[in-house]
Amino acid sequence: MKFTVGIAMSPLDQLTALAQTAEECGFANIALPDSLFFMETAAADYPYTPDGSRMWNAETPWVDPLIAAAAMGAVTSTIGFYTNVLKLGSRNPLLLARQVGSVANLTGNRFGFGVGIGWAPEEFEWCGAPYKKRGARVDEMIEIIKLVLDGGMVEYHGEFFDFDRLQMSPAPSKPVPFYVGGHTEVALKRAARIGDGWTSAMMKFDDLVSTMARLDELRAEYGRSDLPFEIQAVCIDRFGKDGYAEMAEAGITDSIVIPWIFDGLGFDAPVEAKQDSMRKFADSYLN
Repeated sequence: MKFTVGIAMSPLDQLTALAQTAEECGFANIALPDSLFFMETAAADYPYTPDGSRMWNAETPWVDPLIAAAAMGAVTSTIGFYTNVLKLGSRNPLLLARQVGSVANLTGNRFGFGVGIGWAPEEFEWCGAPYKKRGARVDEMIEIIKLVLDGGMVEYHGEFFDFDRLQMSPAPSKPVPFYVGGHTEVALKRAARIGDGWTSAMMKFDDLVSTMARLDELRAEYGRSDLPFEIQAVCIDRFGKDGYAEMAEAGITDSIVIPWIFDGLGFDAPVEAKQDSMRKFADSYLN
């Protein structure tokens, strides 16, 4: 099982240093979160907390994850990066295809594209995208981005998007892996149907195991059981050597951790303290 460092809500001036230290310690990836803006009043509950509240406020720092991946990739050479997850629904697929291809090329194919729909109606509507039929619209977006990234002259004529022959060069020299987020049945079907992996939000171990079993069933239905498939998990009730061993045995391939949280440090802790936490975690579980 690999370990990935989650850098959500860290000050932006810490990111390149955190990436360098994570690489030195032997972490496999950096998980890059996505948030467009903080709306003062939200029309929908946040789906990944028990009471629907958001875990951040208007002053919490965020950065565009694709720009962050390019910046962190420029100061590292081996560690990977993936969005965890980028909300597709409020964006344009052709613009995203250009951005994703650029990051993949600039990082030497060290980028994975974690995708979701998005939970907030405001992010759709205020960015000029419809909230209705968002799932079907995102399915087309994924088709388009994959099509363009494969290279060559392509065209697309769908219900929501329509364009004639075009080409974006250079295409990445290797396929960009797509990781699908979401806990609903529709999201799991999407991951099983088109994903190179599935990524969780915060979940208990037993819920992760049952979700993975359902993904296995769905992948068999789609005839994709023989293909590699990542399980990127944020497990909230298994820790330490025994806990991580249990996660690995269950089939989780990538554990997303925030080492400084285990040491009682906040998201705004000094970068030096976070680096010390990463080194301590690496000494205990990576080396």
